[in-house]
Amino acid sequence: MGKLQRGAHIVWDWNGTLLHDIHAVIESTNASFAEIGLEPITFERYRDLYCVPIPLFYERLMGRLPTDAEWQVMDAVFHKHYWTRAEACGLADGAAELLAGRRAAGRTQSLLSLAPHEHLVPIVRRHGIEAHFVRIDGRTDTSHAGKAERMVRHMAALGGVDADRVVVIGDALDDAVAAAHVGARAVLYTGGSHSRTSLEAAGMEVPVVDSLAEAVEVAERLAA
Repeated sequence: MGKLQRGAHIVWDWNGTLLHDIHAVIESTNASFAEIGLEPITFERYRDLYCVPIPLFYERLMGRLPTDAEWQVMDAVFHKHYWTRAEACGLADGAAELLAGRRAAGRTQSLLSLAPHEHLVPIVRRHGIEAHFVRIDGRTDTSHAGKAERMVRHMAALGGVDADRVVVIGDALDDAVAAAHVGARAVLYTGGSHSRTSLEAAGMEVPVVDSLAEAVEVAERLAA
């Protein structure tokens, strides 16, 4: 796959990055909280506290890890509500045009998400952007761990991509962790699950931007 060496190869995140679903996520989170008697969370507090693995996010809220029984309820209720709402979520501003433009220019990109693969591929297809990616990988197991080891497998499956040409664009600190795990770079986007303050905890070497257009521009500079 020698063509992957031209410019940056971008590994996109899905939820909160290409898909503008943060409000659906918060509504679904509050629905799951109600099932076990937790108070609803605000948009601002969610973005300040959210982290991966997700049980640690609940620990921040509850002061303890949820029990297995609580986690099963919250996880099932969250997904029940989320996948209903996700159908109405649109792509982030300019996302479709950015993806199409990069493909037309001979740049390459792939998609790596913690969303279940069986849900991810159909929704990507419904948005008409599947062909812009050389590979799409969603979660294929029940683990709620982060992306680091999944990034290793994603890179191996791409084949022929030098890590110093790879830039991960995502909305969570976990995206920066995954990039660093394979020797790649990351650009973090403020339109999703984390506040700017939270994202800046990744350090000075990880740029934080407010638009996907800026994220792509920065990614190309990092890979130059």
